[in-house]
Amino acid sequence: MSRKAFASQADLEDKPVSFTRLSEHAYAYTAEGDPNTGIIIGDNAVMVIDTQATPVMAQDVIRRIREVTDKPIKYVVLSHYHAVRVLGASAYQAEHIIASQDTYDLIVERGEADKASEIGRFPRLFRAVESVPPGLTWPTITFTGKMTIWLGKLEVQLLQLGRGHTKGDTVAWLPQEKILFSGDLVEFDATPYAGDAYFRDWPRTLDNIAALQPEKLVPGRGAALVTPEQVQAGLAGTRAFISDVYACVQEGVAAGKDLKTVYRETYERLKPKYGHWVIFDHCMPFDVTRCYDEATQYPDPRVWTAERDRQMWETLEG
Repeated sequence: MSRKAFASQADLEDKPVSFTRLSEHAYAYTAEGDPNTGIIIGDNAVMVIDTQATPVMAQDVIRRIREVTDKPIKYVVLSHYHAVRVLGASAYQAEHIIASQDTYDLIVERGEADKASEIGRFPRLFRAVESVPPGLTWPTITFTGKMTIWLGKLEVQLLQLGRGHTKGDTVAWLPQEKILFSGDLVEFDATPYAGDAYFRDWPRTLDNIAALQPEKLVPGRGAALVTPEQVQAGLAGTRAFISDVYACVQEGVAAGKDLKTVYRETYERLKPKYGHWVIFDHCMPFDVTRCYDEATQYPDPRVWTAERDRQMWETLEG
């Protein structure tokens, strides 16, 4: 097997952006499997869900928002703590940055390590990284479980429906229009990154999303899902991937196999079904490592540092 470039360092080609109108109030900024941003336009203000990775990249989101509304961008919501989702926040000059208390706690615990780790793994997604202000993106408002924000008469519910991609995952739900912004709890034709995940909990959390019966859904990566059938496909695909990784890893652990063996076997078994998904090769070492941890001795994800990333990659792909 030829030696793979570390993580996604060889991925240098920009992806074309789509700006999709889901309703009078909801838009999706997507780029063929790169991290998505959600936009909610209320009666009196705009809310942005996930910021892009740098302020320079966020300017393209702002430009598209300004093509459809001149209302002020008052709220930025962080679906979770990952650097690629939060480091563009300063560009919006929002009054409030909102996150779950669990996400806030993760920023305190591992924000700096995650920032260095992610920028090292995926340089293209941090275009103009020098535009990121020093320090981390800090929420100004936190909540636990549920928070409702009224943008005039438009109701936006911020919900924690369970652990999955991280312990702090937050979705934004428009009950009047049955539109959901899932963050990385749901992906579409893109490989879920599960390096900070809870494999046992994630499928249950997807069931909780399905119970809302969303008619449209903006995933963390991949195209906006604009029919109930597409939403079901996105939920089912994400659930199948997480369940398949978990089943393969558990089988290997039960047989007493080491991480490298379990990784090779899981990779080979999943590649025919999921290998065409965006960032499959990038995610699999992180996903299997975390799953192996969860199936053995680490109920909570260990912190990824740039050094740990390298050691893991060397072990599994070197």
